[in-house]
Amino acid sequence: MKYVSEFRNADLARAVSAEIASTVDPNRHYKLMEVCGGHTHTIYRHGIKDLLPDQIELVHGPGCPVCVLPMGRVDEGISIAEKPEVIFTCFGDMMRVPGSKGNLLEVKAEGADIRMVYSPLDALRIARENPDREVVFYAIGFETTAPSTALTLQRAKKEGIENFSVFCNHVTIVPPVRALLDSPDLRLDGFIGPGHVSTVIGCRPYEFMPMDYGKPCVVAGFEPLDLLQSALMLIRQIDEGRCEVENQYGRAVPWEGNLQALKAMSEVFELRPYFEWRGLGFIAQSALKLSPEYAAFDSELRYSTPGVRVADPKACQCGEVLKGVLKPHECRVFGTSCTPEKPLGALMVSSEGACAAYFNFGRRAEERVEIGSKK
Repeated sequence: MKYVSEFRNADLARAVSAEIASTVDPNRHYKLMEVCGGHTHTIYRHGIKDLLPDQIELVHGPGCPVCVLPMGRVDEGISIAEKPEVIFTCFGDMMRVPGSKGNLLEVKAEGADIRMVYSPLDALRIARENPDREVVFYAIGFETTAPSTALTLQRAKKEGIENFSVFCNHVTIVPPVRALLDSPDLRLDGFIGPGHVSTVIGCRPYEFMPMDYGKPCVVAGFEPLDLLQSALMLIRQIDEGRCEVENQYGRAVPWEGNLQALKAMSEVFELRPYFEWRGLGFIAQSALKLSPEYAAFDSELRYSTPGVRVADPKACQCGEVLKGVLKPHECRVFGTSCTPEKPLGALMVSSEGACAAYFNFGRRAEERVEIGSKK
């Protein structure tokens, strides 16, 4: 298949769904985690959950890069954006992520020069066009977006652009997944591996799951048939007693990853000793910072930032949702005091946030079921 419509074929989806139903053990419960927030949105946008038998439970993981940033890092970004000499640039979904005293969109309304960009190269162009201003790019994302930041910094260094810097919040996927597997709160049978990250890092980094924890992993694409086939592959592994890493997304993911992208990242970045994750706490070597060769472009060295930990609002349960302990609709403020229009937590803001997926695609379906059952 090569067209999007083919990966959304309803007849094929029903056929794969029937095969999954005939494969599962009717007396067993399967708990599978889709790590990536993009998968969560596909599941609810296309009704994948309704095509799976009751024995399969899907749990949502920490694969949304905006969602895992702690409030303290949001506050640090805002403190830089408020400086009068700075043009602060970021992706659109970061604009509304709440810090302890507001978000970037509110700071922009108060007069700060904050601009939405679609890539770090847009931020570099703004720096070229405004040589008398300092331009800061708020870099976020897993290994998916880190190569674009790395290549932009290489270009900035080559061109000698001195009024450009990066506030680096890139994180890596393996350490938080390992932290989840070490957690006593969660028992999982297998993982639907993140597709976008894997186009960069490949499949080999996930081999620790079957080797160290005895959990199978299938790297999956983002269309409905991708996710259904990945679920079938995991169920077959579990029922056959196999435990390995498989690549369902072979049309986009090479086993060894994108070597050119990895080379650029290794030149520009190095691992931080520790980094704080929302809901998961501090995880060793789980985030990137600029290497000494690129320290001149590091916003954290160029500006003074608060550097303090900020706790989430007590009513917000983003941490439990990120760890897969709670489903979004089980959060006590979901859909009431926390909505996409007025979010308390990042998971309701991001285009990959699990709470946003439930609210936009899942919540109404659940309400229909409840109403129907009452009748």
